[in-house]
Amino acid sequence: MATEQTRRVWGWMAFDWATQPFYTLGLTFIFGPYFAGVATEFFAAGGMSEQAADAQAQSVWSLGQTLAGLFVAILGPILGAYADSTGRRMPWIIAFSFVYVGATWAMWYMVPDGSALWFCLIAFSIGFIAAEFALIFTNAQLPSLGSQEAIGKISGTGASVGYWGGVLSLFIMLLFFFEANDEAGTTLIGLTPAFGLDPAMREGTRFVGPFIAVWYVIFMIPYFLWVREPKPVVRQGGIGAALSDLKASIAGVLKRPSLAAFLGSSMLYRDALNALYGFGGVYARLVLDWSLTMIAVFGIIGAVTAGVFTYVGGVFDGRYGPKPVIRVCVWILIAVCSIIVGMSRETFFGLPLAEGSSLPDIVFYICGAAIGGAGGALYAASRSMMVRHTNPDRPTEAFGLFALSGKATAFLAPALIGVFTLWTQSPRLGISPVILLFLAGLVLLIWVNKNGDRAA
Repeated sequence: MATEQTRRVWGWMAFDWATQPFYTLGLTFIFGPYFAGVATEFFAAGGMSEQAADAQAQSVWSLGQTLAGLFVAILGPILGAYADSTGRRMPWIIAFSFVYVGATWAMWYMVPDGSALWFCLIAFSIGFIAAEFALIFTNAQLPSLGSQEAIGKISGTGASVGYWGGVLSLFIMLLFFFEANDEAGTTLIGLTPAFGLDPAMREGTRFVGPFIAVWYVIFMIPYFLWVREPKPVVRQGGIGAALSDLKASIAGVLKRPSLAAFLGSSMLYRDALNALYGFGGVYARLVLDWSLTMIAVFGIIGAVTAGVFTYVGGVFDGRYGPKPVIRVCVWILIAVCSIIVGMSRETFFGLPLAEGSSLPDIVFYICGAAIGGAGGALYAASRSMMVRHTNPDRPTEAFGLFALSGKATAFLAPALIGVFTLWTQSPRLGISPVILLFLAGLVLLIWVNKNGDRAA
């Protein structure tokens, strides 16, 4: 029995490993910066100045994430409530897996001339939606994997396993596919892209889409083999009863001060964190003028620290609870955001830098390590804290609300970044609203009970 439960835990962790390349390679370090570079050239070719084209590229990227976040926020809790009413989660995970694989494969068509710009933005957004919906249903399985004391470590270890998957996938892309040397069209170790991919058409970089899709198909096998759902308890009433239950749950949040404060807090700080993930590589490309290779190295540093410190955060979570872990991580991310806003290629907090100074590069690499480590631990601790506020009979609905809190304002950070970027005509200053979101999240965290309110 113990062996079966252990396999179930490891099978559940396989989901994090299978989906992490979408966030590491797609959102942050390969596809996102590549999209920004192509979009900038596309808008500049249409007559925009370089600065205006940079701002427009960042705004378009934010638009896709804004709309995808709204979609998840609206439908996530409804799907979660319905799944709890039917007692079935696996069919939903399978369905969204098919959508995810098709959408990520379509990212291949992001050709260098920008002719497929909008198609690929839509494909990426659909893949993002499918990944987030599948995450709702897999997160709902977390409360059944162990005791409250064990959940923090399981959540942290699962997230850590995922980040190590991101590290490995990034290494594979850099060594065998991604054109690190633009002029020679070779990879980081001097090879031509595998499978005869054409460097002139950036096929090695564009292969990130099919690579993400194939990675998912292969590494979800342990999940589907080892994670078994108990026999479903079907409630009567179908979607009508599910919506009624959801309405009651949302109304009930107002009567649970700790849960309400946590959902509000996590809504703000997770929105800010996702903005850092989504715009970190774009910032490096547009503000620091980094090559995609430098951004990829930045990604390796961030992913490695995420793998290490997410596990460490899980250990501290198991010992002291998730709330202190959340607080420390948010403060680290506030410091990082302040540095990002205060730094450019030419100045550091208003102080001029010598031409060609490497200080901005060194500092941003350190920021990447901090974003990876603090962001990973923050995600795992938040998931653990949600378990402490979850009704054992309605876990999918609870994590649907958790997704709602994470996505209800998912449009806010990208939208604020887009507005501030267009207003200031500066991708650097456009990041500044993220600091306010982190601070607001910290304030609401004051009213969160460190032990949750599940017992009540």
